[in-house]
Formats: sequence, structure tokens, C-alpha cells
Amino acid sequence: MSDTAATSDGFNPRLIAAVVAIGIVAFVALWALIALGPQVSSGNDGGGHALSKAAPGYAGIVDLVERAGADVDLRRRVETARYEDHQPLLVLTPTHRTRAPEIAELIDAEGSTPVVIVLPKWQTIAIPGQTPKPGWVSAGLPVRPPVKILPPAHFGKVEIKAAPSKAQPLPADIAGHRFTTWLPGNVQTIEGDNLETLIAGPSGGAVLAQVRDRDLYILADPDLINNLAFASREKAVGSAMLVDAIADYADADGLAFDLTLNGFGGQRSLLRFAFVPPFIGITLCLIAAGLLALWQAWTRFGPALNPRRAIPVSKAALIANSADLIRQARRELDGADAFVKSQRIAIARRLHAPGGLDDEATDRWIDKHLGAGSESFSSLARRLPLARNTHEFLEGAQALHDIRKDLLRDS
Repeated sequence: MSDTAATSDGFNPRLIAAVVAIGIVAFVALWALIALGPQVSSGNDGGGHALSKAAPGYAGIVDLVERAGADVDLRRRVETARYEDHQPLLVLTPTHRTRAPEIAELIDAEGSTPVVIVLPKWQTIAIPGQTPKPGWVSAGLPVRPPVKILPPAHFGKVEIKAAPSKAQPLPADIAGHRFTTWLPGNVQTIEGDNLETLIAGPSGGAVLAQVRDRDLYILADPDLINNLAFASREKAVGSAMLVDAIADYADADGLAFDLTLNGFGGQRSLLRFAFVPPFIGITLCLIAAGLLALWQAWTRFGPALNPRRAIPVSKAALIANSADLIRQARRELDGADAFVKSQRIAIARRLHAPGGLDDEATDRWIDKHLGAGSESFSSLARRLPLARNTHEFLEGAQALHDIRKDLLRDS
């Protein structure tokens, strides 16, 4: 037999309290992770964004630019503040599922800030057990992005092409910056009536293009700056020179990689607001109030109250219930004769009235014992059964009760 003391109801209060506490903490933690997950995630998921260390990601160029001493910002939300002395080059890395209104919203929010859009190219998969490191991908397939990914209001009518070619070096000259970039096989290019070519592709089209009279740039092939470009020292140097040339041509002070298009942004939602200042204070107060309510329900103040009977056992309860029944039936006036008779009998018995008197003679005998100036018992006895409403009935009954109290000296 166990030595553990068992309660009469079979439950251990400490165990139940621990289960409830763990459930509350887990519930709050779950909603906090749902709300803040995109902002605290490492992002090393094999995608094509600045946090990814996989082949289509851009963690390599971010690390290289940071080591070179440049200012690099990884944005998880849309920046609305503007600084005249600091204007970075915003790098957008959309996916194949990104919609044109999402890109247009970011461009419009930036105002005059230079923006370069790196078009997506790879559809990748990660096969469990076949990836060398966490966050890497197992296989990739080049897929041309849809033309509708670019908002026509900003870029006009464009055409995206992918032409088979050999990986080769390509000399480039952007605003006096002469360098060599390395084109991959199956290079991706773009054409458009509103685009100016900054770096031309080997078979026509533009690898890097600029929207006329605007600081909007399109890098058609991401393999020029993504982690694939860091397969060799020469390609890494070409990637760094390309990014530096675009930033210098746009007169930018640094780089800012957008992460909202890749699902790592802190979008506006009531759930996220509940866990960030200034609303985190309200959330903590609500949690504290819930804990106090739980504690109050758990702790008993004083002994438990025994349940009361629905109908108390006493003469007073019987009288009260009878009176309430008569009131609900609206039969108060029907008891006038009985009330007068009960008062007459009580007074006559207590004052030892002569025997053999009828009701009228008894009433006259009672009147003789009343003081001068008071209303007679007989007149009240005749008037009470003729009452027209409850008010008149109560007034007459109170008068009879007062006569009885004066004569008998009781309550």
C-alpha cells in the first residue's frame, strides 16, 4: 500500500494545481510564439532571402558586406522614418508567390529611397536525411518567375526570359565602376519598354536594368549575388563589386535587405500588439487578473455554507408562504370577513365578553371599552369587507390591529 495520503475525493490538489499552471503557461507561450514567431525566427530555412545560408539565399553577401565595414540592415517591418543623412539601398527578394501589390506597397512606402528587386529563380526542396547541413537544400530547379510579379504602374510592360548558356565571366561598367561579374548557366534576363539596360545578357535582354528616371533597379538573375556566387573567390569578388556598383550608382549609404516578402515581417495584428509595448502592460494585467481569479476560486474563505431549505420549517415561514400565495392569486380582499372575525374573537376572549352575544352585540360591547375620540370597532368591521382595493383594505386592517393592540396591550 502506498504511503501517500489520499484525499476523500481521489484527487491530489497539488497535482491539479501544477497541471493548471502548466496549461496556462503553455497557452500564453503558444500565442506569444504565434504572434512573435516571424520576428524571432532565425530564418535559415533554405529560402531565397538574406537570412538563408542555402544556395538561393543571400547570407553570404550580407556577411561579406558587413565584414567590409558597410552598414547592413535586415528589415522585418516597413520603415516609415526617413533620415536625410542616411539613405540605404533597399534590396527586395520576392518569391515566386509574391504578388505585385506587395512589392508596390513597399516601393511606395520607401518614397525616394533607391530600391533593387532581385527576381526569384529557383524552386528548391529539402529531402530529410539528404541535406548536408540544417538549412541547406537537397535539389533545385530553375523556374522563370511570372511577369505579373512586377507592378505595371512602376515598371511598365516587361518580359522575363531564360536562355541556356555557359557559365562565363562578363565585363561590366556601371557609372565608371569597371569589374567582372560571373554569369551562371541558364542566365535569366528581363526586357521592357520602360527599362534601361545597365548590364546586358549574352543573348540580349538585361541582367541588370533600371527604370527610366527612377531609382528602381531589377537584377534579373539572383545567381550573381546569392550564395551560389560564393562557390569561388572570383565569383564572390564579382558579387561584392556588383552590389557596391549599384549602391554607388544609386548614391546609397548602405544596404537594407527586406524580409517581409519572405514571411519574416512583423505584420500588424491585434495578437502581435498584445505582446509588444505599450500593450504588453495590459496583457500582463489581464494575466495577473486571471491568476487572482483562479487563486480566489481555489482558496476557500471560511467554512463551506450548508445549503438552505427551499421552504423553511416554521410558523413564520408558513404564514409568509400563505400570504405570498394569496397575493399572487390577487385574493387579498376575500379575506376581509375572516380577518374581522379573528380580531373580534381575540378581543372578546381576552376581555371576557359575556356569552351568547352575536357579532353586532359583540362589536357594540367592544366599542364601550374604546376611548373617546377613536373610531369604533363596529364601524371598521362593517367597512372593511366593503374595501374596493388593496389600499383601503390595508388601511382598515391596520386600524383594527391598532384597536386590538390598545385594548389587549400586546403587539
